[in-house]
Order: sequence, then structure tokens, then C-alpha cells
Amino acid sequence: MPKKIYLDYNATTPVLPEVTFAVTQAMKEMWGNPSSGHELGKKAKDALETARGQVASIIGAETGEIVFTSGGTESNNLAIIGAALANRARGRHLITTRIEHPSVINPFLHLLEDGWSVDFVEPDAQGIVSPGVVEGLIRQDTVLVSVMLANNETGALQPVKEIGKICRQRGICVHTDAAQAVGKIQVDIRELSVDLLTMAGHKIYAPKGIGALFVRKGLRLANILFGAGQERGLRPGTEPVPLACGIGMACDCLRGKVAQIARDLSGLREELYLLLCKEYRGLKRFVPGEKALPNTLCVSFPGLIGAKVLEMAHEVMASTGAACHDRSVKISHVLSAMGVNESEALGMVRLSLGLMTTKDEIRQAAEAIGSAARALEMEKNQRGVHRS
Repeated sequence: MPKKIYLDYNATTPVLPEVTFAVTQAMKEMWGNPSSGHELGKKAKDALETARGQVASIIGAETGEIVFTSGGTESNNLAIIGAALANRARGRHLITTRIEHPSVINPFLHLLEDGWSVDFVEPDAQGIVSPGVVEGLIRQDTVLVSVMLANNETGALQPVKEIGKICRQRGICVHTDAAQAVGKIQVDIRELSVDLLTMAGHKIYAPKGIGALFVRKGLRLANILFGAGQERGLRPGTEPVPLACGIGMACDCLRGKVAQIARDLSGLREELYLLLCKEYRGLKRFVPGEKALPNTLCVSFPGLIGAKVLEMAHEVMASTGAACHDRSVKISHVLSAMGVNESEALGMVRLSLGLMTTKDEIRQAAEAIGSAARALEMEKNQRGVHRS
């Protein structure tokens, strides 16, 4: 059996050995309730705050500005709904984009149904939104702008820094979903001028079930969950200390190495792209390398079905931009917003690399994917001949 090659790091990452050790140790030794005043409680509380500091450090935040959540989805919901409700006396207009993750789009749709006014910004053909367009949509009653830092499908980097500055000058709250960006590129919340930033543990080599939300000091959010006073009252419930230790250790392992990681992954990604171009002549790339996450290659095999290409390339584990529902193939909302034609959109394949990806895997993956695409193209051409 050929060795399986994992190129789906944007979907989830393996857990680092150091993280596994940190989680296991916390489960063994820091199992007390952090709210308890006795020795075990204090030990758990200390571990929780250490983890909070580790998470804060990777994005240039202060320890007290980190709120632990169950993951990116909860962080996005708390940021968007919490910020909107906290500012509803000032206005009820919101701005986001059409290329956001469903955990961003759906909270905005929920608010839209509840009577809020929402503008959804269209991206350009490369999947990047314009700061000028965002600025043009700002009104006197605008209270929140949410733009992702990097797209999960195409890898396209968004001009959050420029948008943040525009909104800061107008006193408008800014949120960015950085779940795909943290650990892959340098992220600094002060440089970005954002008030809220989402992180997800399982995108940075930590376990699933843990995430974080940066909440700028002094910013007021309304509760979306109700209970006791944990996490500044914003996320009630007994804190999952072992999971927090896991995301904290993951951030500690990555911090200080992000620039080198980005260079290494970018080099591997470009090598993969060149190899795929040699394997398949009609390959189309959606976002240039310099405008995308260093680990993400979003390409299309026009006229083919991306899901079938991956299905035939048995040894490669990756994702496609087209989701299959009820045996039908649908174009992703991201590619649709970019204006990609149906032939190219259905042929889309997302290949995302990570810390464990090797040059040999890149070469083997290119060969397997190229071979599958050529076989499907030949099959398609033969069907065309028989019909004629």
C-alpha cells in the first residue's frame, strides 16, 4: 500500500508531541477546578493563566485580553453577536465579506433576520476585498466590521491592517477571524488595529475543542452564554484546563519560529505548484503565492471534478472547494463570490501543507494528482468521441 500523504492542514492539524505531553500532564496533575480556593484549585488556576499568557504572546496581546472558548466557531459567535449587542444603542449596521467562514457568515445572517442591516463585501477575482470598498460602506450607524485575515479555501490574505486603521479612526469595532493565519504568518493585534481576533486550537497543532478570542482591553461585549463568572463572565463554565494547556503549549512551540515556518512552507508550496504544472498542462491557480498563506495552494483542473481527482489520487488526503450534498456537486460560496466560472470552480482542489510535510511527499503527491487528472481527462475525451 502506498504511503498516505496528508495535505489538508487547513482542515485540521496533528497534535504536536509537546502539546500531547502538556495536556496529559495537566490531566494528571492540574485536574482541580480553577475556581476552588484550595491547593489543587490554585494549581489549576496557575496552569490556566500560564496558558493564557502563552496564547497572548503569539499575537502580541496582554494576558488579560485572552478569553478561552471551545474553538473558532464559538469565538466568532461571541465576537460578532457580543459586539453587535453591546453597541446596539449606537447603531445597527454591520459590515462583513462574502468569503467568510460559515461561523462568521451565519451569525451575521442571524442578526440580519433580527432586524440589523448587514453589508456583505464582494472580493476581487483573486478573492481579496478592497479597503476602499469597506470604507465606502461605512455609515454613521456602523458598529462592527468583520474581515477574515486569511481565507480557509483559497488562502488569500486580506488587508485587515488597512481596514483596521480606517475603522479605528471612526471608532468602529473591528473583528478578524485569524484561525487560518496564526502560526503560519506573523500576527500582531496592535499592528492590525483590531479589537477582536479569533483563534482555533486545532489549526495550530493543539487539540480540538479549544480556542481563544482576543478582546481588546476596555472593549465591552454582551454575553451570548449565561452562567457563572469564568473568563471575565464572557464564557461561563468550568474552564478546560488541560485543553487550555494544549493550545498554550502549541503557541509556545510556534512563537519565534513563524517567520521560518512561513519561508519553509512557501518553498514547498511553490515546488508543489511547479511539479503540478509539469504533470498537468491546463492547471489554473486562483491566488498568486505572494497574496496567499504560505502553506496553501488553491488550484483547478478546469473541466474536471476536483473531488474525483482526489478520489483517484488515493494516497493524497486533501480537500476540494466543491462540497458534495445529496450526490450533487456545488460550487463553494467563496469561489462563487470571486466570480469563478463553473468549469474552474468544480475542478478546484485545495492543497494545504504543514510542519510535517516533506519534499518527498510533495513529489509523490504531484505525481499521484497529476496521474489522476490525466486519466480523468482521457476518460472525458473518450466519452466525447463516442458521443460524436
